[in-house]
Amino acid sequence: MNVATILKQKGRTVTTLNPKATLQEAAEKLSLKRIGAIVIVGDGGSVAGIISERDVIRAVAKSGVSALQVRVNEVMTRDVECCQESDPVDELMEAMTKGRFRHLPVIDDGALVGIISIGDVVKNHVAEVEMEVSAMRSYLATG
Repeated sequence: MNVATILKQKGRTVTTLNPKATLQEAAEKLSLKRIGAIVIVGDGGSVAGIISERDVIRAVAKSGVSALQVRVNEVMTRDVECCQESDPVDELMEAMTKGRFRHLPVIDDGALVGIISIGDVVKNHVAEVEMEVSAMRSYLATG
């Protein structure tokens, strides 16, 4: 199974922000949309970074409430791991676990076309395992 399969099921909507947005704007958007990360896009539409709930919490813990007026480009993760639609889900699960990150923007021909989370990957993996178990039971029942 690959990333395209996940995007087909969940959709391709990606919440984005400009690097000049404030942490307050990011926090509001995260809360309103009930998501864990926002992709930060530069002028040309390329991925400039990613800001997660964890980034917001770290900034507030370090600087207090004044951190909410800081621009996201000052606290975002700049070196963003990305994936492609053709990437196998198993490899991404391993990379996300090892790298301790939960969100991967999906890039196709240099353009942002989606985002997947560790939750999406795990949900997909569970569905695959359930299908295998069902096929095994069916095979054993027909003997």
